[in-house]
Amino acid sequence: MTLPNISIPEIPLPFELPELLHPAIVHFIIAIPIVVLLLELYNLVLKRRSISVFSLFLLIIVVVAMVGGYLTGGVDGKAAWDLLGTEGQSELKEHKLLGMYLTYGALALVAFKLLFMALRKTIGRVLFVVILIGFIGVTLKQGKDGGELVYKYGANNEMIADLKEKYEELLESSKEAQATSTVVPTPVEAPKPVTAPTAVKVESVSKVETNTTDDEDNDSM
Repeated sequence: MTLPNISIPEIPLPFELPELLHPAIVHFIIAIPIVVLLLELYNLVLKRRSISVFSLFLLIIVVVAMVGGYLTGGVDGKAAWDLLGTEGQSELKEHKLLGMYLTYGALALVAFKLLFMALRKTIGRVLFVVILIGFIGVTLKQGKDGGELVYKYGANNEMIADLKEKYEELLESSKEAQATSTVVPTPVEAPKPVTAPTAVKVESVSKVETNTTDDEDNDSM
């Protein structure tokens, strides 16, 4: 199922983000919600507000990490785009789109957490745990898709990029060698025979024969 396209407003930064920072941030995005889930399950029994506040603090960190993951993912995606095939580029687009949904989802988690903290009802805590489990499932899928981009399609993989460059060089050399071997030499046109001297020779022979005939007629007279 294809998700509807959404967008995130561009965030101008006073500095340039380095490449390959995205994988480090993604680990926090996946791990922290799982920690929050364990805290929420534990707090269903203890019902301590301090644990709930700490859980909210961790969710705010998730939101910040999501924004950082989106920005660094954009940098790594641009670097990997030209080296990906058609299928890899399509996967990268879907990965980016799901990342946008997760960023907005993290904001929604904070909003739900504040709402259920204000209600102070057990049913609210249970409902938040269910929502959190769904969010974690999507983040795990996103992590799996990101791994496939690297290991299956070679995104931001320096060794694969070098091999592809060498392959393209060998392919270009092979095409040049093939073009050189198939060049057909231009045939040299044979010189045309000169017919003018022959005509002159025939005319001279005719004149000699005429003179000879005239001499014979004179002798006979």
